Amino acid sequence: MSKRDYYVVLEVSRTATEAEIKKAYRRMAMKFHPDRNPDNLDAEGKFKEAKEAYEVLCDEQKRAIYDQHGHEGLAARGGGGQSAADAFSDIFGDVFGDIFGGGRRGGRSQVFRGADLRYDLELDLEQAVFGHATEIEFASLGECEPCNGTGAAPGSKSVTCETCNGVGQVRMQQGFFAVQQACPRCKGRGQVISQPCDSCLGQGRVRKKRTISVKVPEGVDNGDRIRLSGEGEAGRNGGPAGDLYVEIRVREHAIFQRDGSHLSCEVPVSFTTAALGGSVDVPTLDGNVSLKIPDETQSGRVFRLKEKGVKPVRGGPTGDLYCKVVVETPVNLTDEQRELLRQLDATMHSSSRNHSPRERSWLDGVKRFFDTIRN
Repeated sequence: MSKRDYYVVLEVSRTATEAEIKKAYRRMAMKFHPDRNPDNLDAEGKFKEAKEAYEVLCDEQKRAIYDQHGHEGLAARGGGGQSAADAFSDIFGDVFGDIFGGGRRGGRSQVFRGADLRYDLELDLEQAVFGHATEIEFASLGECEPCNGTGAAPGSKSVTCETCNGVGQVRMQQGFFAVQQACPRCKGRGQVISQPCDSCLGQGRVRKKRTISVKVPEGVDNGDRIRLSGEGEAGRNGGPAGDLYVEIRVREHAIFQRDGSHLSCEVPVSFTTAALGGSVDVPTLDGNVSLKIPDETQSGRVFRLKEKGVKPVRGGPTGDLYCKVVVETPVNLTDEQRELLRQLDATMHSSSRNHSPRERSWLDGVKRFFDTIRN
């Protein structure tokens, strides 16, 4: 009997990708596997046929010969094969091995990337705004120096793991399902340490203190993170080191509050300056500036100083500084000063609507409120 076209057998197009071919074979294998169809010769034949098609179409060289010369070309080339059970195990081993962290049979032993670390760095506002260079100290798992991370005592050698034969993975099979996972004896290394290193006890890593330099860019804010590649924990089995993330924490400032690129502060102003006008010195991150206070300025009024804020770390215009006026009530008055204030109040009392419009407006509002209640 002549063989059917392999693409027809797997029900895929001639331009199908390897992933599409693998998916089609998995579907056929699940349907026709002998374990699911006992004593069914027709299903067994279709399973073997699908397996043969899969072996050819997932091999680049075999597929190229088949596409050009068909079954005759493969017969002329010759070739071996694997049992139906092995073929089925391979494809399901690939699928479940990917899920559980394994790999193809005969692949290299597993390697693991080191863990990422986080370090909270506290800064003053000025350091966050203008940038800062500092050194930080932290503890992490690093490569053991006496054994160079191998876990074996100096002068000794690792031996091939007898459980996985050096592959680093073992295959567990139940029925027609095969799951590939790290070897429980060698933990995926493929090698067993006969004489562990005294320093790391065979782990290849030890906890040690490290000191590194960190350059904080200008304009960072609370929650910003600086990534230092490769400064995290050392990897296992030759894996790459993780990263260190330095998270910024800005301390509260005695004068300024920050909101993104803008700053704000309160400016105490004397009663006389608020009433008659004048100027006060206002601190900024660049030094003091003179702020003009118009006459009759009320407490709570906000003045904006352009570009006296923060230059954002990710670019953009420099923020502003918002100054909120707080009129300060005089304290520790002398008897003479108290008398002068009483005289001033007396001169303004008869015409308070002109001198205290907000107070008069408020009192009028209170009166209307109580009139409404009574009515």
